[in-house]
Amino acid sequence: MDLLTEYLKFLHFERGLSSLTRENYARDIQQLFTLSDDIALDSLQTTHIRRYIANLHSKGLGGKSIARMLSSWRGFFDYLMQRHGYPNNPAKGLRAPKSAKTLPQALSIEQAIKLVDVKEDDLLSVRDHAILELFYSSGLRLSELINLNIDELDFTEGTITVTGKGNKTRIVPLGNHAVTAIQQWLKLRSSLLNQHPQEKAVFIGKQGKRMTARNVQYRLKDWAIKQGLDSSVHPHMLRHSFASHVLQSSGDLRAVQEMLGHANISTTQVYTHLDYQHLTKVYDTAHPRAKKK
Repeated sequence: MDLLTEYLKFLHFERGLSSLTRENYARDIQQLFTLSDDIALDSLQTTHIRRYIANLHSKGLGGKSIARMLSSWRGFFDYLMQRHGYPNNPAKGLRAPKSAKTLPQALSIEQAIKLVDVKEDDLLSVRDHAILELFYSSGLRLSELINLNIDELDFTEGTITVTGKGNKTRIVPLGNHAVTAIQQWLKLRSSLLNQHPQEKAVFIGKQGKRMTARNVQYRLKDWAIKQGLDSSVHPHMLRHSFASHVLQSSGDLRAVQEMLGHANISTTQVYTHLDYQHLTKVYDTAHPRAKKK
């Protein structure tokens, strides 16, 4: 068994990482193999890794992508030191080049409401309405939505149990519109289950199987066009919209962090910048001393 295959099994069975996360690790480590070429893994030094980083950066790879790659390499070398007696971790202590800070794209409140206000005229539009309401109501990641199972819905409490990154679970509130839309979909869902009667997924396709990420992305893009919005709308934009709109209304950063499932509040703090943008727009249009645009 080669080292990468063994490591991916370790990530699966001992660390419980999702298949998507393992795929990302595999891709990053394959990049290391490509860059190191004929240099043996146990001979790599920090100078080599630093040169690889510079190489990737010069080819246009951003700081965030390089930081993720470095993290994958560090984890791999830590594993090799613990399980295979490698002498050192050449990626330890290295940092990726800084990226220019970009704010996540979010819809305005009016745009978000327009998008989710789907006119239901067939089975799939009922399902898609539930998907859109859930994205905007609860700020789910795409992977969390497609992996959601029937038994994780609690309409009595108005919550869902979500399994996020690192297999961590959290309980997220459902808005009234989302509850209504999901219940309407569940009444019709069984008509698609002929081929797969045991399917547990909340959201299924025409064949009665769990929807794929690509399928949800396509349906969302299609609805954005139908509802008169830009075609670049994607699931994460609804997550960003959820976070910024809740923060605008409540100012409660900790609550938003909890609902989004962020391990570190610094990740959530980016939405304070979105909120600040909202405030400056209000100021620019309302204050007599503001510079009108």
